[in-house]
Amino acid sequence: MSDLLKNEEIVQDDLRQLRCSLQKITVGGGGRTLDIQALDNAIRKTESSIRKRAEDYLETVNKQLLVLPSIEELNKKTVKIPKWKPALESIPDVHQQREGLAGPLLGEKHKSAVAMHLLCNPAHPNNRAIMHTKCGLSLPDVHKRSTNAVSNMMMNLRLPVTLGLIGSRSSRVKQLRWKTKPESTCSKDRECTPLWVTKTPPPSTTSKSVDHGSMNKGNNGLILKSPQVPVNISKFPFTIINGRINPMAVDFCHFKQSFSLCWSSVVYALEALEKLLREFGVPLAKVSGERLVEFCHGWDNGWNKSPPVISLLSVLENWEEVFNLVLRPGQRYKGEGGIEAAAIHIQSCWRRYVARTAYLRYCRRKWAAGTIAISWLMHAQMRRVRKALQVRRFRQLENYRSRAQHLAANWKHIQSSKRTIIHIPSLGYSQNQRLNLKGFDILQNIQISRLCDVRDENVEVIYICPRHLGEDILHYYTSLLKCDGATDGFDTRTTESSSSIRRFIILTPEAVDYFPTHSMCLSTLLKYSPRTLKRIRNLIQGKQAYIVGGVAHVDDLAVADELGLPILGPEPAIAQLYSTKSGGRRIFTGAEVEVPPGQGDIYSLNQLHETLAELMTQNTDVQRWLFKMDSEHGGRGIAYCDVCHLSCYNWALQECHRYGPELWNTKWIQESVLLRYLDEIPEWLARNARPTKTSCYPNWACFLKTFLRQGGVVEAYPPSDSITCLTVDLLLEPGGEVTMLSCGDQLHSSCHLEALGSTVPQTSVHPETLQSIYMRVGQACRQRLIVGYVSLDLATFLNRNTMEQKVWAIDLDLTYSDQLAMTQMLLMMTGGTLNCRTGCLEVPVPIREKYCEHQIVAKVPFYIFIGSHLFHSNLSMLYHYVFFKMCKAHGIGFNIKVKQGTVFALYDSSERCSIGMMQSRVYFQEKNIQCTFRFVSLFK
Repeated sequence: MSDLLKNEEIVQDDLRQLRCSLQKITVGGGGRTLDIQALDNAIRKTESSIRKRAEDYLETVNKQLLVLPSIEELNKKTVKIPKWKPALESIPDVHQQREGLAGPLLGEKHKSAVAMHLLCNPAHPNNRAIMHTKCGLSLPDVHKRSTNAVSNMMMNLRLPVTLGLIGSRSSRVKQLRWKTKPESTCSKDRECTPLWVTKTPPPSTTSKSVDHGSMNKGNNGLILKSPQVPVNISKFPFTIINGRINPMAVDFCHFKQSFSLCWSSVVYALEALEKLLREFGVPLAKVSGERLVEFCHGWDNGWNKSPPVISLLSVLENWEEVFNLVLRPGQRYKGEGGIEAAAIHIQSCWRRYVARTAYLRYCRRKWAAGTIAISWLMHAQMRRVRKALQVRRFRQLENYRSRAQHLAANWKHIQSSKRTIIHIPSLGYSQNQRLNLKGFDILQNIQISRLCDVRDENVEVIYICPRHLGEDILHYYTSLLKCDGATDGFDTRTTESSSSIRRFIILTPEAVDYFPTHSMCLSTLLKYSPRTLKRIRNLIQGKQAYIVGGVAHVDDLAVADELGLPILGPEPAIAQLYSTKSGGRRIFTGAEVEVPPGQGDIYSLNQLHETLAELMTQNTDVQRWLFKMDSEHGGRGIAYCDVCHLSCYNWALQECHRYGPELWNTKWIQESVLLRYLDEIPEWLARNARPTKTSCYPNWACFLKTFLRQGGVVEAYPPSDSITCLTVDLLLEPGGEVTMLSCGDQLHSSCHLEALGSTVPQTSVHPETLQSIYMRVGQACRQRLIVGYVSLDLATFLNRNTMEQKVWAIDLDLTYSDQLAMTQMLLMMTGGTLNCRTGCLEVPVPIREKYCEHQIVAKVPFYIFIGSHLFHSNLSMLYHYVFFKMCKAHGIGFNIKVKQGTVFALYDSSERCSIGMMQSRVYFQEKNIQCTFRFVSLFK
């Protein structure tokens, strides 16, 4: 060990002397020094590299296993390595060769390469020739043994770098160990190379690519890929049989002796390779010694981890056979420890399955617990919100009731004094109905004629409009409400403004712009419009005011509570209960008013069939039966079916005539007919029932589905060819009085179930009979806490048997009707009064006598046609001013002097498809009505 350290110091001293001697070389006689700084830098780099690698090698040797020399080597004396000291004075003058030094020769890379060749093996003839020809330097000859010793020292100093080992300079003195053998043990073909100079090729890029390349999936969970093995001839092959190495084999001993210095690294690789071959039951494996050592050099991560399988297989010469054998499914379990490996694999798979199952169960339970927790939090939050809403709505209901009591107590005073009426024509239908109604905002604006309440000088009107009106419509109603002006379209002939135009204002909630497609009712839009509510509060401050709504909705209470005003109308819950078809029948029954044969509150198909069979058995003279939905309106939810299509109907009539009217009412006589009806009614309805509005319900199946979900009524159609329907509008005053505000005969279309308009006043029923009916209905409504505006529909016809007039109550609406809104317009334009006791509309008309200078005013009975739902698609092609010019060209207008003519109600400025119309004549003649309809038909 001490000799080795001395040799290292001798080499370093010689390098320093060589550097100092080269600096003193002069060229020629000029005394100039040759600039060979590049060679000096190369010498310095070589010296530092030798020092560092020696330190690394010393540290690495501490971790290597020591191999004791053989017994015959103990008697051999160690050979002393002589000091190599070149004779610098023998170096000739290189002035003559200065011109031969080319530019590339003085480059740093070329000089470094020359220095490395020189220092690694200066005794080699090739290196001596290079120094002589390239640099012009002649190295002296030294003892061959000394040259070999220096060369061997240089090779040994490079050896640790080749093996990739690391060491520490601080421990090189104590822990340096050399594994050498005397030259006598070497074979003759290796006399020039001692055993401790190993022939180990440097790690190639092939081994590194094999170690870190991608691999295929093996049967034992290993990822394998066919190794890229270079084709070469191995000098140190040996075999492994059944995963065992024969240590006495000649080829193995030869390999072991050749690579004894790095044997500690090879041992780990051999053990790993043997283990791999035993585990996979490989019978024969041929190992290439050079590849194995190359693999050991390339594996630079230590032996704490097992080497990669693909790299181990690459050191075999028959790697293809071994590789295919290793990839064979189940091969791992045929080798050493295969049964234990299979058991471990099965147990690991089972434990993995159990753990995975438990984990998934835990995840599901955790998710379920989270879902339950979130659901509970949401439920608790919803319950708190619901409870808060219930408390708020209950408070609003209590405030509504207290204000209603105050309104009832002061109603007469309010009616006789100045007051402000806030009209909110809201249609508080269900959400499904609102979404299915086309042009819902226009439908809510049909009652814009409520503005005509300003005909009373004590009334101011605040009209809440569901959409923005254009300047043309605003100007039109401003001209219309001038009591002393004529309105031929937009033509105004007044000289001074009337006071009526200063007593109304039209407001549009700002929420209309925020919810354009949600089909909200007007009360809801006003509820979410704080600026409009604030303006209304400013307008009614210090005044007596109340609200007149439309179809009742819960948001009506919220708006009334926000404004602090009473509502002239029933509670929303009461309105929803009695505004249905079944609820109307209950009120009519309580008022002891005659109603058509029928039954309400039908919610199942069996109930429908049984009720219809029973009604048809008891009323054999009825030719048509009607089916009305509870929550529909305007003729939308009505279907009909004629009994003439029933095959057993004639037989039932014969049975009825055979027993006579008195015996026919007996149940046991009707039983046979009832059973026959029950058998045929389902098929009869499926084939012959027809909805009146096919645009809403295209067939009976769709109608029946909605009918059973909402509930409905089965009623008899009046058994007569001449039927008249009339509508009576009532005001159930908070003080308890019942007042009729309007009455008119309905004008029907071809199906006789849809009203197009009405004629005011009605002439179908005697006024006293009509008064008796509406008074009883009004009192029945008062008993059920219904106040405000009520619309009553009646049907009258002649009984064929007795030829007496019969009046049936068929419908009840707890809302402000369209007919009443148009009646307000006709009373405004004509200045007349509707006498309900006599059933006449009296209008003061001036009569000019030929020879009299004074004008005489007489009250003449008028008959007026009103229609609020006139629709034509071609109307949208005309602007309103063009439409009125066309009316004027056809002689259609209203003469304010004689109180006759036609007045239109405009609803919107954008679509312009729907209008309302009022036509007044002194004597009701059919040709006048036909003239108006003929004008509308011009746009077809």
